Formats: sequence, C-alpha cells, structure tokens
Amino acid sequence: WKKLYLAHHWPVTVCKMSANDCEDPPQYWTIHGLWPDKTEECNRTWHFNVTEIKDLMSDMRHYWPDVLHSSLNRTQFWKHEWEKHGTCAATLQILNSQKKYFGKALELYQHVDLNSCLLKAGIKPSSSYYQMTAIKEALTRFYGVTPKIQCLPPEEGEKAQTIGQIEFCFTKELQLRNCTALKGESDPMQADLKLGTEELSVCSDTLPTYYPSQVQ
Repeated sequence: WKKLYLAHHWPVTVCKMSANDCEDPPQYWTIHGLWPDKTEECNRTWHFNVTEIKDLMSDMRHYWPDVLHSSLNRTQFWKHEWEKHGTCAATLQILNSQKKYFGKALELYQHVDLNSCLLKAGIKPSSSYYQMTAIKEALTRFYGVTPKIQCLPPEEGEKAQTIGQIEFCFTKELQLRNCTALKGESDPMQADLKLGTEELSVCSDTLPTYYPSQVQ
C-alpha cells in the first residue's frame, strides 16, 4: 500500500443512515478508522485483544466511539477496524502493534483537529445549506492538502446531500498528502460504511450540502 486514510465520520449522519437506535450521537467528528489504501499483506490471524489498548481506553471511548451500537459491545467496532485495516497497516514499523496502530490513529486525529478547523472556518452544523466547494476550499486552505469528502446522496424528493465522512491522507511517513490518486496508484477501497440501504459516496460539488446538527 502507498497511503493511509484517516477517516472521520459525522455521528449525526451515521445515525441518519442506519435503522439502529443511535441515542444522542456526539456533536463532534469522531474516528471511523485508519485505512491503508490496499488490503494486501494483512495478517488476518492476528486477533484483536482489547487489553493491549487499555491505556488508550478513555481516548478511544471519546474519539473513536461505536456510534451505532450500545456501549456494551463497543469493542466490536475496534475489533473490526483492527482485523480489516490494522493488520494491513502493521507492515509499517510505527504501526506494528495494536497499541501503536490505535495510539497513532488517535495522535493523527488530534493533529488534524478537524472539529476546531471547521469551526474556525465558520462551518458548523446548521439547518441551512452549505456549498461543497466552500467546505473543500476551507479545508484545503487550512491543511494545504485536499481531503476526500463523502456524503449521503439526497433522499427522494430532497435536493441536498448530507456530509458524512471526511478522510485525510497520509504518506507512510505520516505526513499529510493529497487524497487524489497519483499516477500508478490505485484508488482505495470503497467506503466500508454501508448501513441498511444507504451508503456514502464522494460528494457532488454542485449539490447543496447539509451538515446536520441533529438526527431528523
């Protein structure tokens, strides 16, 4: 693999996508995962062991919650992310244990600090629309790289898409880079967030965009 995606998702949109009983989703962007752009050389037999990340637990609960499922089973989400993505990322020495992988993802999340960047740019959850180009420009101005932004397409009879996921790309040295594929790179795995019938896809630049403050 060539690059890592740090995917943030917007809990309100995640809840909107799913029939699950999301109660009080957090009002800040949370981590969906840290994903290599290809899933090869993954050691699928390397099972998740929650005791390895016990020192990270309070941060994990806060910044990487399982938005969709009750707190009782929240480690299932982390287990899935480790087994599907972490075991592939572990070919890199700085990510070659569960503690390093989850710890580094938390560090990158704090470093990107998406929540405060959007607020500084005046982009906050609202019942009015945003232009996607304005959101992109604000992020590119702030970070100097282009992230990948995913939305829920408009529902029947609606004209607006709903922002759901923002992914930042990193090199193997964990430097921010553009998410657009360079020559000779394959495009990454498609979003693995399919909930019910709805799924996220790359946002349209022309549709008005919702950044919802509560689950409607």
